[in-house]
Amino acid sequence: MTPEPDITPLTEVRLCEEGLRRYREALEAGTVSGDVPGCLVRSGLLKPLPGGRDVYVPVPPAIAESLLARHVERDIEERRKSLEVLHSSFLAAEAVYRKVQRRAVLPIESLHGEEVIGEALRKAVASCREELLTAQPGGGRPPALLAEALPRDLALVRKGVRQRTLYQHSVRSHAPTLAYIEQVLSEGARVRTVDEIFERVIICDRTIAFIPGTEERKSTALAVRHSGVIDFLTKMFDHAWERGEPVAITVERHRPDLLTSSVRRTVLRMVVSGHTDESIATRLGMSARTVSTHIRKVSEALGSRSRGRAGLPPLPAAAARRWRQPSRRGAPPPDASTSAAHKGVVRLRGRAGRGTESPGGCLLKGCAV
Repeated sequence: MTPEPDITPLTEVRLCEEGLRRYREALEAGTVSGDVPGCLVRSGLLKPLPGGRDVYVPVPPAIAESLLARHVERDIEERRKSLEVLHSSFLAAEAVYRKVQRRAVLPIESLHGEEVIGEALRKAVASCREELLTAQPGGGRPPALLAEALPRDLALVRKGVRQRTLYQHSVRSHAPTLAYIEQVLSEGARVRTVDEIFERVIICDRTIAFIPGTEERKSTALAVRHSGVIDFLTKMFDHAWERGEPVAITVERHRPDLLTSSVRRTVLRMVVSGHTDESIATRLGMSARTVSTHIRKVSEALGSRSRGRAGLPPLPAAAARRWRQPSRRGAPPPDASTSAAHKGVVRLRGRAGRGTESPGGCLLKGCAV
């Protein structure tokens, strides 16, 4: 028996071979009688002839499709109205939520201006009770900043605050920073160096973290109190800490190992990756001249007097002139310290001399560690 028409909206019509054959018969004869495939009735391609028993007339495909589409459109409209009702039912709850959120303390605070950033940082560091984590990219710190921070940081470690500080390898040849490190190490702080640091960050008791706000590091910073973000930053710090090299300064040895071979491997890796001398200098916390010197030393060790013959990308014209200039007889190489760490101690305790500012400036001016 021919099935009853199915009014359930269809999104796809599949016609069997028998259905196509009987539809062709209906088109040629004007009607078709008897049992017909159910796909023709469900798709609307055959309609029962009023007053006829098991007699069907063919319907043009475009008309049948339009009739089916009307059912689908009606279903879509009903679902759209259901969505509107669902949305309206949450409007009152959304209003309450936003009102409470406006009163709540935001987990991220934007700080603008060096004075504001410095004061917020000093307040947070002074309130540390358990742990202070610091990552400082950019090479040696300015002596005036070190002299200002040293008494406060010594007081922190003396009252039992665990301090871990990450610098870049380039500080190993910066006497004022080494003098600072020597004194905090003697009180129990821990310091390591790495080739690159992911970003400047200071974390106090794992409850507040300070990170750069924008590329304008001197003018904007973010104070983060969101536990999830702080946990992420702490894990990033620990990851860098694990691959860091400890800084050791003893009475017999006032300057730690310069790690020159490690630094040069990093420089060459970045050169091969296509970085310019200037970008390498910024990322490794050293001057472009020092980068050129590292590359020249490697080329000389390979028996080559040019970057090209050593298989390295060419230098810009100004840097190429520096490459070809021989070092002054008796002058120390640029990556070596010009004075021992204990001379830097004198500089810290006496007048504040001229230091090396980090490439791109110092974000959190109130903290040297």
